[in-house]
Amino acid sequence: MVMVELVLATTLAAAFVVFLAPDRYAGKLATALSVVPLVGSLYMWTNFEASGNALLADGDIAFETVFTWLQLGQYELQWHVGLDGVSLPLLVLTTVLTTLALVSSWTPIDERQSQFYGLMLLMEAALIGVFTALDFFLWFVFWEGVLIPMYFLIGVWGGPRRKYAAIKFLVYTNVASLVMFIGLFALIFGLGDSLTTLGLPEIAQAVRGGELGGFAFFDAAALKTFAFLFMFAGFAVKVPVVPFHTWLPDAHVEAPTPVSVILAGVLLKMGTYALLRFNFTMLADVAAANANLIAGFGVLSVIYGAMLALAQRDLKRIVAYSSISSMGYVILGLVAFTPHAFGGATFQMISHGLISGLMFMAVGVIYNATHTRMVGDMSGMADRMPWTVGIFLAAAFGYMGLPLMSGFAAEVLVFIGSFESTVITAAPIYTMFAMFGIVVVAGYLLWAMQRTLFGQYSLETDYDVTAAPFHEVAPLAILLLLVILLGVAPDIAYTMIQDAIDPLLGGVGA
Repeated sequence: MVMVELVLATTLAAAFVVFLAPDRYAGKLATALSVVPLVGSLYMWTNFEASGNALLADGDIAFETVFTWLQLGQYELQWHVGLDGVSLPLLVLTTVLTTLALVSSWTPIDERQSQFYGLMLLMEAALIGVFTALDFFLWFVFWEGVLIPMYFLIGVWGGPRRKYAAIKFLVYTNVASLVMFIGLFALIFGLGDSLTTLGLPEIAQAVRGGELGGFAFFDAAALKTFAFLFMFAGFAVKVPVVPFHTWLPDAHVEAPTPVSVILAGVLLKMGTYALLRFNFTMLADVAAANANLIAGFGVLSVIYGAMLALAQRDLKRIVAYSSISSMGYVILGLVAFTPHAFGGATFQMISHGLISGLMFMAVGVIYNATHTRMVGDMSGMADRMPWTVGIFLAAAFGYMGLPLMSGFAAEVLVFIGSFESTVITAAPIYTMFAMFGIVVVAGYLLWAMQRTLFGQYSLETDYDVTAAPFHEVAPLAILLLLVILLGVAPDIAYTMIQDAIDPLLGGVGA
């Protein structure tokens, strides 16, 4: 079937149409057109018939298309797209968040709207490509394609230090791509003549099947370690994992709120998705052999990100640093190599995408009304913006991992799975430190909520702060409903995730 191509084509066509549209119509036109890929992704969800993992031999891929479109030496470059239980939830997350982010852009974006909305849709198309491409060359085109609209969205529509933040984002992520590229091509060259395409399933199965030989000064074992380290370092920047995280707070603080929603909700998932596909699928034995070190990076990200958030006074910066902490749980879950941890880490990607998007959107709504994000500048916002504050508070509880929220289901699975891990030495201790991160998260979120939302209203302005309009609150309500839905019924996504994740455990861990 060509559903993936249809979704991609309609998104690209929508971006082109919106670029040419008059500014005054661009926002609503972009939102209306973004519903088409959203409906397409939901159609694929309801008609999803696949099993196993798309990169492994027994994987049955849904909505797959494959044909050769270019011969490069011995390698066939293929148009190869398809979905499994890992990529489909991320595809739906992308289309849902993009549509809601476009609605949330109607108020704050008041100049060059057609260019802004066109770039947002162009970025959506590239993200869809990242989560559906199954050929490395094709995947890399989409991977790099995400950077261009994000650079301009931060650099043109961002805050006072937008140019610095945009250049820093581009330099970090481009260097990371180069490092990752070196790592993967070490594998490709190591496979020699046995590899005739750059298909991700072909590379994964050849490496896992022991076909990797030596190359240059490396024997097979050294080459696998070399490739793993370079790919891990490249993807760790995108996640971001501490200490590769310093580009993220600047990008979030300077980016317009709708761009921050996509940056935290989807862009960071590119890193963890790539780690899962490349490092933990192709080189699972190397990952297991270095499990303690990788788990250490995960726990460090949880604790350090939470402590940095605790020290912030800007609501947006608090949410930005808390994202680093939340992504640490994903790293810990992936490296534990147990069914619960693998499934929980993947579920956390979806849950964090929804909750972080909701948190950034709520901060944006408050900023639209008050023109400040500083904790010390406002209090008693619950009196003026009760609906926004109520949803913001619920989102914060979701971040803390309260029951009946998606964050609870994800974190419980990660903790159970990492506690059971047999590849992490002293796994209970790593898990205990990671769980301590929840306490810190609760501390800084409750502190910020108490200062800004409750008490006597005290914001000093020469204008009246009133409740947000319906079009600003509605996206928040929809996201909150999705967070609760996945918290109450996690099997909606978890069953298909588990089906695609379980085959990765063969021969490693539990």
